[in-house]
Amino acid sequence: MPHNSARAIDMSMHLHSQTDPRRHEQDGPLIISGGEGVYVRDDAGNRYIEGMSGLWTASLGFNDQRLAAAAASQFAQLANYHTFNHRTNEPCIDLIEQLAAVSPIADCKIFLANSGSEANDSMVKLAWYYQAARGKPDKRRIISRNGAFHGSTVMGAVLSGLPHMHRSFGMKSDDILYAGKPHFYREARDSETEEAFTDRLIGELETMILAAGPDTIAAMIAEPVMGAGGVVVPPKGYFTKLSTLLQKHDILLLADEVVCGFGRTGNWFGSQTFGFKPDMFSVAKGLSSGYLPIAAVVVSDALYQTIADEAHRNGTFGHGFTYSGHPVASAVAAEALRIYHEIDVVGRARVLGAQMLEALREALADHPMVGEIRGVGLLAGIELVADRRTKQGFPAEARIGAQVERACRQRGIILRNMGDVLALCPPYIIEPDQIDELVRALFLAIEDTRESLSL
Repeated sequence: MPHNSARAIDMSMHLHSQTDPRRHEQDGPLIISGGEGVYVRDDAGNRYIEGMSGLWTASLGFNDQRLAAAAASQFAQLANYHTFNHRTNEPCIDLIEQLAAVSPIADCKIFLANSGSEANDSMVKLAWYYQAARGKPDKRRIISRNGAFHGSTVMGAVLSGLPHMHRSFGMKSDDILYAGKPHFYREARDSETEEAFTDRLIGELETMILAAGPDTIAAMIAEPVMGAGGVVVPPKGYFTKLSTLLQKHDILLLADEVVCGFGRTGNWFGSQTFGFKPDMFSVAKGLSSGYLPIAAVVVSDALYQTIADEAHRNGTFGHGFTYSGHPVASAVAAEALRIYHEIDVVGRARVLGAQMLEALREALADHPMVGEIRGVGLLAGIELVADRRTKQGFPAEARIGAQVERACRQRGIILRNMGDVLALCPPYIIEPDQIDELVRALFLAIEDTRESLSL
């Protein structure tokens, strides 16, 4: 390999996100050079169905020409401006109006940011600001959950209940409490029903709240479906009972809709799918179909009024980002929302998601390496196990999920493994025959891995 090739440069100079650097020095990158619809192409010319929409992002595929045109037009007209000190721009206003129209929070206010991490950080800061404004500055603790992922900024990483996000960073904070992971397959006790499991989780959470002191807790943040934590779909009634508990103790509920937003769970937002109303929610990823970095926090009017009064007393609202409401990112996101309406992303997620889950269960429900197939809307997770009967997993050092992911690429599909959970989150523009092709290739990749392990 020439020392000045793109591959060699990446291997020698690039510190990758969520990657083992030493393995990367040995194995190198998969260089993606092009995209068309649901397919991407690497630098060797191999084509793959991208079953993860990149990183839960490319809802409209990888080369939508309307989004490209929206960006080009806005670049030519106004390539940059800010939203500090009463400034704004027309694409930003267009986007805010469209986002408010689909928001499950009526009479909302919208704050714009650039990533899910920034949006989740902003929700925490807004929760603190709100509590201080109402004379309760000691309400600062935030409840998260084991297995959650809320970003990679300092606050996002602390909120994330994933051990690898904390190791060696010193991320622990007394201000963050971690509730139980609502994963019935893994966390339920023997003979425990789904309802009993939910009641136990809520009871344990209330015990935690009372021990910490409700007057010290500002908010709880939760993904409707845990994404990076393993595509964990909550048990029945979980969010209804959670909302009731938090209201009882005067604790805000913040929904992290970064993965679930814009139709992914079969409704515009995951909170609608699971029947709860958050006080605030964050969106990113699908907001622009991942084409440009943009995110938002949607805030209830009740919270806004208190925050606005406090900011007025302070002389300004002391929070914001240089690129909040960037005109090009806003133009692309506004166009993405128009396309979502036109193609009926909610309907597509329901129909295509049902087909995908049915195909997965038909192909893999009895496979000796598959413990559980779970999902909602156009989102699914497949948990690999060494023993179906006991639910025993493979040793972590065996990296079975990573082996299956590599085998999938050999079969012409891309998905993501989180340990030994395989995630599927294809673009909404995927067609039924492409779903069948995706599932067939996944089955063969698991078989390839099983044969290589002599199981």
